Amino acid sequence: MFDLRIVGYVFGLLVLALGLSMAVPMAADLAEGNGHWPAFAESALITVACGGFAVLACASSRRQGLTLQETFLMTTGVWVVLPLFGALPFMFGATEARVVDSFFEAMSGMTTTGSTVFGGDDPIGGLRLDDFPAGLNLWRALLQWYGGIGIVVVAMVFLPELRVGGMQIFRSEAFDTMGKILPRAAEIASRISVIYVALTVACGLCYAALGMTAYDAIFHALTTMSTGGFSSHDASFGTFQGPMEYVAAVFMIAASLPFVRYVQLVAGTARPILRDTQIRVYIGIILALTLFLTVYRVVANGDHWEHGFREGIFNVTSIISGTGFSSVDYQLWGPVPVVLFFFIGLIGGCAGSTSCSIKIFRYQLLFASISTQVRRLYAPHGVFEPRYDGRPVPLDAMNAVMAFFVLFFVTLGVTAVLLGLTGLDFTTSVSGAAAALANIGPGLGQYIGPAGNFASLNDAAKWILIAAMLVGRLELVVVFVIFTGAFWRG
Repeated sequence: MFDLRIVGYVFGLLVLALGLSMAVPMAADLAEGNGHWPAFAESALITVACGGFAVLACASSRRQGLTLQETFLMTTGVWVVLPLFGALPFMFGATEARVVDSFFEAMSGMTTTGSTVFGGDDPIGGLRLDDFPAGLNLWRALLQWYGGIGIVVVAMVFLPELRVGGMQIFRSEAFDTMGKILPRAAEIASRISVIYVALTVACGLCYAALGMTAYDAIFHALTTMSTGGFSSHDASFGTFQGPMEYVAAVFMIAASLPFVRYVQLVAGTARPILRDTQIRVYIGIILALTLFLTVYRVVANGDHWEHGFREGIFNVTSIISGTGFSSVDYQLWGPVPVVLFFFIGLIGGCAGSTSCSIKIFRYQLLFASISTQVRRLYAPHGVFEPRYDGRPVPLDAMNAVMAFFVLFFVTLGVTAVLLGLTGLDFTTSVSGAAAALANIGPGLGQYIGPAGNFASLNDAAKWILIAAMLVGRLELVVVFVIFTGAFWRG
């Protein structure tokens, strides 16, 4: 039986925390003396009041555990409610953005997608990103940082329990949480938070050491470790071309690895992170693609090998991890790199990381299943079973992975068709659907490519992309199951 009080109580706590955290960008505006701090004061007042009322109204629930239905509702609801309140500073602040644009930016932030409607040649509110008030820009980075740590907790605690998309194969690694989700989630979140903060600080210090201002170092450390990709500059990471691209690539890769491995590493066990096949395949793909692009650019474009390698590894890592930074407009490199970047965005990083998209482990399971079927063809009496990381894969996990692939590409197709019906061209529709559903950030084409943004899209397209960002970030099934009759009857 549903007890929405416990879900409302969690919502209230998180909204309350979000409202209190608005003091950080408000302080940044006060320190800059730009006069924009009242927007955060108003937003914080509304957010804290709503969160506090929800906590008081739902505090009568004393039950500690969550049912499956309540867990699905809570997981989806958090990524709807927080962006709603996170959008307030964009509406009240210097941009005075409309509801659709404010919600788009906040949803893109919380889902760590990185698509933006701000900045560009004809900016909303008349402000380019370079001219944004310090607090409003910092708020964009904080939304991504919150979303990054949030999705790690969801991937390690909730998705394995909910048996979403084959994530159940990680249950033993993500701690035993059955029947005690909330208490264990707090314990796991505390361990992850320490590691997440430490990596963010390390990233910021490296950026600062190479010449970024303190503000830019903090901003980009937040959006790098969340694999979010927002930038405080219209040129994105093109403002910092050079050695900082190598640093960014290293930390984007670090953010794309399973955080449970860091927990184990801190506990004194390095073997799991060294033996994890998911990590080895992921890093191998990045190096292979970088080498290919380097050779391609040297041969086809006459580029210098170091420059080609640096831009190659940065942009490959940015797209495959779903971060979405761009140091150059790689659409100018030619059709081969453009097609390559489109498809690698559908790969993603490792499970249990801040990265997005389909994830490496699902491709590993897909190829393991194909290999098993091929071997059965030439040895029909043999006993073969797909294996992952040396262990047999349970049938329910394999079925969940196959269902995820089908659902992902069907959803991608439907989203692209819906975007096309709003009047967008083919390239914008398909790449926009992929960018939102896989939480990549930039799309392709004249408008939403790495040198553009999403401001020029019509409102209907923006609402479709908002929905796609939410669905993609929560592994599709978590959202879709709520719209089934069986869910509510259960």
